[in-house]
Amino acid sequence: MRLNRLDILNFKNFAEAHIEFAAGVNCLVGNNGVGKTNVLDAVYYLSMCKSHTARTDQATIRYGQENMMLQGHYTRREAEERITIGLQRGKRKIVKRGDKEYERLSQHIGLIPIVVVAPGDWDLIRGGGEERRRLLDQIISQTDAEYLEALIRYNRALEHRNKLLRQQVNDTILYESVEHAMETAAEIIFRRRTEFVDRFTPIFLRHYQAIATADEQVKLTYQSHLAQAGMPTLLNQNRARDLALGFTSVGTHRDDLALTLNNHAMRNAGSQGQCKTYTIALRLAQFEFLKQSSNLTPLLLLDDIFDKLDTNRVERIVEIVAGEQFGQIFITDTNRDHLDRIIANTPGEHRLFHVADNTISYNPNSQ
Repeated sequence: MRLNRLDILNFKNFAEAHIEFAAGVNCLVGNNGVGKTNVLDAVYYLSMCKSHTARTDQATIRYGQENMMLQGHYTRREAEERITIGLQRGKRKIVKRGDKEYERLSQHIGLIPIVVVAPGDWDLIRGGGEERRRLLDQIISQTDAEYLEALIRYNRALEHRNKLLRQQVNDTILYESVEHAMETAAEIIFRRRTEFVDRFTPIFLRHYQAIATADEQVKLTYQSHLAQAGMPTLLNQNRARDLALGFTSVGTHRDDLALTLNNHAMRNAGSQGQCKTYTIALRLAQFEFLKQSSNLTPLLLLDDIFDKLDTNRVERIVEIVAGEQFGQIFITDTNRDHLDRIIANTPGEHRLFHVADNTISYNPNSQ
């Protein structure tokens, strides 16, 4: 999998940009706040049909403009692919593969596997369960179309049920009709998440130990209401309580992934460096899992990953990402020394881009 060219029009702080990428390591260097992360976000958007950092699609349109456009030119399984995303204010976004528009955005997810390691990953540890569920969904959805469809159905039915609860509707037959869709979808979600965590955990443990510089015992544990009872039983038992609360209190939308260090919650027991190591290991394991499952090498986006890490852990990460198992890498940093070390240790083609004043420049003589 390779992104050959990225075209940007009115995306975030960039009015227009056209970037030709190397097949290997692509480094973006510049001061904080100049838009390095926005370049990575454009790459992510073309894979996942949404921004990695903006809360809404409309927020990605450059201030004062009425529309934005992203276009990526790829080589995938030795074939050329062109993905285009267009968005106008107040209108739905349009995503095209070649010249054909997708009927549903879910049809695109997984075509271009991608992994992002970013400062916001800290929320996986300190945040609520929704952050860790998002991680599960983000990984599994890129490799399992049935899972993604079940997740969409479940969330749609959940929204309907919550609306009934807020309106204090007390009609058992109406609830049962809505809950049937939740139940069938929840069975698929629970089963696929269980299978995923069983397969993913040993990959994660291996990556954590490769980065860590001490004997640190880490663990992932999938937690779900469905481990104790089926969804029909859970919903029936809690319907009166849910009516009082005004929302659905049980189900796969409440699942969590317990992250521990030496049998204690990572958020309480881990230092900043250990927490950073934990999240980076999660993402590198995600990369390996997607690569195995899709038989495609995902794009790897590393955004400011060296902050809060000691020298030894930085050295290990540099060694890991310079390995042959990774394909095309996009990496940002304010410190060119880190980038120069990665380039020096990585065989193959590389490019270093300078980002400043809402522009992206590449000078081969500055490499």
